[in-house]
Amino acid sequence: MEKEPAGECRDFMTGNEVIARAALAAGADFMFGYPITPQNEIMHHWRRLAPQQGRGFLQTEDELSAGFAAIGAIISGKAAFSATAGPGTVLFQEPLSMAEMMRLPVVVAVQQRGGPSTATVIYSQQELTLTCFGGNGEGLRLVYSTSSHQELYDYTIKAFHKAWRYRFPTFILGDGYQAKMREALQLYDPVRRGIGDIPKEAIFGSVRAGETEPLLHLRNSFSVEEELSEVLERHLADYARAAPALVEHEFIGVPGGELLVVAHGIVGRAARQAVQELRGMGRPVNFFRPITLRPFPEDALREALQMSGGAVLVAESAQGQLGNLVRLAASGEGLPDFRSYYRPGVGITAEEIKEAVLDERALDAAVLAPGE
Repeated sequence: MEKEPAGECRDFMTGNEVIARAALAAGADFMFGYPITPQNEIMHHWRRLAPQQGRGFLQTEDELSAGFAAIGAIISGKAAFSATAGPGTVLFQEPLSMAEMMRLPVVVAVQQRGGPSTATVIYSQQELTLTCFGGNGEGLRLVYSTSSHQELYDYTIKAFHKAWRYRFPTFILGDGYQAKMREALQLYDPVRRGIGDIPKEAIFGSVRAGETEPLLHLRNSFSVEEELSEVLERHLADYARAAPALVEHEFIGVPGGELLVVAHGIVGRAARQAVQELRGMGRPVNFFRPITLRPFPEDALREALQMSGGAVLVAESAQGQLGNLVRLAASGEGLPDFRSYYRPGVGITAEEIKEAVLDERALDAAVLAPGE
């Protein structure tokens, strides 16, 4: 019988297995899910390993049920999570909107696939907007975009801790390539590393020792506009206060750069390699990767743009979903030289990004956004 390794060790596995192992290491109690490619193996590995540690699993009839089942477990004080992709991410928006309104720490791994609709089961970065701003709320969510298996492990563990600390729905945004490819990483016990246990507690019906708190009233419906506005103002203020402590990014470069290459996720990995090679050739090209897509590291991006003369190249496997966030973050600074390398649903290599920087005509090989 397969068992979880004790202590720290190197291993070689798929990204889907990494997420299942990280959730176990973090101390997650239950997984609720419904099969959809390319995330299925997260459920398979969790189902094989979880019973050995007294953890639970339930395959529900659809993604709506998976989301609401996770909410029920979380209200009782259990660290519950799910995983999905593509059309499943669409269906998840209703329970996730409820979790956003009721401040419930749902954790979801999203392994992006091509869209719209069924499209391909392979890969894309087309679920950025849906994951960050889906539902009929204000997008009060935490979204980590990973670029390696080590990050899949690290940020899955972090997702549970941040979700329960700040009480906002939290996502690990991977993709079909990361889901299926194998890569070496370091497995570890977060408790032994001093990260500690997930700060979970019963959300409904709990009374702390020595206190007589009334039962919590989790509101999801309001009779008048002013009642909703009052609650949303509190949530928005909490999110704004938390954002500076939550945002994360990666930057390579120095002042005086001629261009800033911006990418996220696995395309960010390719972009990093391209920039390192260009810098080795003597080209002053800088690199920026947002690790948190929501909240977005706006201040850090503006600083990176100033160090790069305001010129930017956004590379992504979508038609400007990251580009829109970059434009929004830089709205106060202006973008006198905005270039894009958009390939919706298609992988992007380091060689292609390098060519796009060296020869602007190479941008014709990608689909340019209107007006760019």
